[in-house]
Parts: sequence; structure tokens; C-alpha cells
Amino acid sequence: MQHDYDLLIVGGGLAGNCLALALKETGLKIAIVEANTGEQQHASAAGDRALALAAGTVKMLEALGIWQGISQAATAIKDIHISDQGHFGKVRLSAQKENVEALGYVITARDIESHVATLVADADIELICPARLVGLMVGNNTVNVSLKRGDEPLTGSAKLLVGADGGNSSVRKLLEITRHITEYGQTALVTTVKSSLPHKNVAFERFTASGPLALLPVDINYCAVVWTRTNEDANALMSGSETDFLAELQQCFGYKLGTLSLMAPRRAFPLALIRAEKMVSDRTVVIGNAVHQLHPVAGQGFNLGLRDVVQLAEMIIKQHQAGQDIGAADFLAAYAESRQKDHDRTIGFTNSVVRIFSSDWLALAAARNVGLAILDHIPAAKTLLTRHAMGLAGRLPRLGSRR
Repeated sequence: MQHDYDLLIVGGGLAGNCLALALKETGLKIAIVEANTGEQQHASAAGDRALALAAGTVKMLEALGIWQGISQAATAIKDIHISDQGHFGKVRLSAQKENVEALGYVITARDIESHVATLVADADIELICPARLVGLMVGNNTVNVSLKRGDEPLTGSAKLLVGADGGNSSVRKLLEITRHITEYGQTALVTTVKSSLPHKNVAFERFTASGPLALLPVDINYCAVVWTRTNEDANALMSGSETDFLAELQQCFGYKLGTLSLMAPRRAFPLALIRAEKMVSDRTVVIGNAVHQLHPVAGQGFNLGLRDVVQLAEMIIKQHQAGQDIGAADFLAAYAESRQKDHDRTIGFTNSVVRIFSSDWLALAAARNVGLAILDHIPAAKTLLTRHAMGLAGRLPRLGSRR
């Protein structure tokens, strides 16, 4: 079987589906290749994770027609409370003081993934699923791909191939794009807790000697937990009892929300900063987790990936409307250059926060606490930090800022 497309997207997760939705009315012939069935995707444990959506991300989801169907499942972050365990420094960010409705929102990955998949199914977008990419070869005007759907071999071609297939990207591997990996020696422990006191829509980021602890508001008395510990500590906490896990969590966070009760299974995810050497090759581009995986400390992974998507969609639309080749080398080089500054800034900020706040070196602890205390009393600095937290510090792609 031979299939020919303008755009072939490998990966039917959030990045791939959002890109397809952004381009659904362009007249481009689009197909998505996804290895897992809808049932497998919905049942995945990764769907339990909480995503912190920055205000800028919500603007983009709204422009793509996605937010309208998931807003009721999201919980607003009205305030952010940043503190350092055992020290005096703290910073409080407020939506009210910044004259905005919310600093961001929290939603489970499964809620947004399911809705986006439904929108794709209702659009004029071909879904080749379950199918795997097993080979690719670039010609003068197209990239030719080999797929496997069960035991059935398929071939196809496209003007542009997009790898949106996550951290183990087949597209990136077939292109032999190397990755730079920074090991943190940390593991993220993820679960959900119920608190005896209401969270009042406050997101807490508490830095500890072994790594950051975030409690993100979901529902009225529930919080999603993202708890970073050393690998050794994480192994002990995962192998121990739920009672011991909860006692350690309570000791780490304190009683600002009263007593905590475990409401979901504990899950563990090893952490590293992973960045691909490049994001474009001949007639191919990799986006989202296929090109960068961040520490969850600042909650920027999905937000950065969605900016990849929307910027690419905006540039493809402009290129297509001008009658130009959407897989042209100069076009893809321009796209990669347009994303470089955002990648460098966001990844650099996240990595710096991990390094500064995962150290118990006394001099550094004193310096960061003085910094937090001073920052809390400088309105202009807090506004700048708030805009970074909201994903509004840089330019939003025009496609993602229209309302």
C-alpha cells in the first residue's frame, strides 16, 4: 500500500495531535502514525501525571479550540508559594496582584489527551494506528517512510515528517541525532493526596536538601504531588510502606494544609535533562519530548513542547499559503533558529533551579534564602518571575495568542 501526504506526524500524543489540530483547516493532507491503540494510551500510567499549564499555554490551547472542552476539568492556580525547608526565605506570587484570573491551571494528562484525541478523530486527519515507523529515506522532494501495522508492511511519503513520538523517538533514532544527557541522580515520586485543610488554589513549591517538592491543587481538597528525591531515597520510599511514605512526605512539607492522606498509587520516574543535538534534518523535524526532556521542578516540559508545536504550525501555514515547500531546508533551518532562544532560556532556567535548590551547602543555602526574601519584597522582580511562571515572558506565536 502506498500513501502520500503533505505532512506525516509520527506520534499521536499531545504534541502530535495538537499539531494536527492546528493545521486541520489548511487543506494539507495530514496523517498521524501512532504505535499504541486508543485503549492502550488511555490506560497508560503516564496519564495519571498532573500537568501544570501556564497561562500562556492556556491561551494557545484556547486558540486551537482545545481549552473550551477541558477547562471544567482543570483547577486554577491563584497563588504560588515558594519556600526552602528549614530556612526563612520564601516568595509568594499572586494572580490577584498581577490582575489576572489565574497564574496557570492543573489538569491530569489523561483528561487533556483524551479530549485532544477525540477532536482529532472528528477532524479530516488520517490516523494510522497501531503502526510503527521502521525506516525512512529522504529523496529530493519527499521523505519516504516504511511502517509496520501488525504484520502488514506499509510505505508512504510526505513533504515533511514530524517526530512527535516522545523521549524514545523512532524518528530521532533513525536520523541518528545524538542526545546530550545530564543525569541529576534524582527520581520524581508522583501521587495524589487529600489534605484536611483546603488548598485555596495555592500551588506549593518547597525546596529540600534532596530536591524540590511540589503540591499542585486539584479539586477542592486534593493535591497532585511531584516529589523529587535522590535515587537512593526514592527507592527506599517506593519499597517501604504507604504509611512510612506518607509520614516522610508530611515531615518534608509540614502542616500548612493540615494532615495529608494518600489517594493514588505511588509512581517513580528517573530524572535527567535530555536535549537532542539538533531538531531538524532533511525534510524532518523533531518536537516536544523527542527533542527535550526537562526536570519537572518548574513544570515547563509540556508548556515548552506546545510552543514548539504552535510555532511550527504558524510557520507551516505561512509557507503553505505562499505556495512554498513545507519541507524545504531553509524553511526548517529558520524554524529551528526561531525555537533556539526559548529552548535555551527555559532549559537553562530549569537546570539552574535544580542545581541551586538541590544543594545543602551552607553558603549557597544562605545566599538563595536571602535572594528569596529580597525577591518577595520587590514588586517589579516578582512581576517578572510571575510572567515567566505564566509562560508570558517571551513572545507567544501569533497563532497561539489570538482569541
